[in-house]
Amino acid sequence: MTAALHNYDARMQRVLDHIDRHLDDNLDLDAVSRIAAFSKYHFHRQFTAAFGLSFHRYVQLARMKRASYQLAYRDEQTVTDIAMDAGYDAPDAFARAFRQRFGQSPSSFRKSPDWEPWLAAFGPLDNARSKLMQTTYTPDDVTIRDVAPTPVAIMEHRGDPATIGATIQRFIAWRKAAGLSPKTAPTFNVFHSDPRTTPPAEYRMDLCVGTDRPIEAHGERIEAGIIPGGRCAVLRVVGHTDNLEPAALYLYRDWLPASGEEARDFPLYCQRITFFPEVPEHEVVAELFLPLT
Repeated sequence: MTAALHNYDARMQRVLDHIDRHLDDNLDLDAVSRIAAFSKYHFHRQFTAAFGLSFHRYVQLARMKRASYQLAYRDEQTVTDIAMDAGYDAPDAFARAFRQRFGQSPSSFRKSPDWEPWLAAFGPLDNARSKLMQTTYTPDDVTIRDVAPTPVAIMEHRGDPATIGATIQRFIAWRKAAGLSPKTAPTFNVFHSDPRTTPPAEYRMDLCVGTDRPIEAHGERIEAGIIPGGRCAVLRVVGHTDNLEPAALYLYRDWLPASGEEARDFPLYCQRITFFPEVPEHEVVAELFLPLT
């Protein structure tokens, strides 16, 4: 990449980061263009050319994604509050826009989300962000750590990765009932399957919370387990951690063969450090662990 292109991409990244941080604000096109020192007369065309959707469409989708996360995973806010956060003056206007995009009312989505239309609706947003997201890493991005064993409570997701949202909903509700807040009890995902090569019906991933307390099921299927201690290669991923496959691919394809290390007999796993929508999406952090012998 040329220095000029790298500089241009960095300026565009500043725009996306600013949008993520200021979804509650009036994101005026002229003001945002100044963030990256672009002329207001050309910025709209530049943004559309770079990301494949207009500035206003991008902001609308980013706000709607946050709203959908608040509805599905956070029950502290009312639908009216979420509508206001998404930039709508009235709940009925928000409800119309939400139904048009996802085929469900906000209250229906909160009770029982239909995840396939939800995933499809955010395709343009994910495509736009992927144009600037880091998908290449270097050996300097990987550290080797000695990890202590961690007792965990496990909720298994088995089935199509597209339906993981329903399992996450149940997991969040269970850990609230169990009094295991992410602020005090760490959150892990253990990847038993590769979504690129596993038939959807056979896909398996464990959602885990670190705890040594006796397990209270609260009506769910929860098992006690342990993430074993030992040496691990750790790759820290910052921003838009919905898809960790590029980071996993780097560890297996590039880092592991060149390192001289051997993978241990335990699956790849990650620890979720910060969460969207509590922090802006570009500030979400996950650490990917490849267990080593």
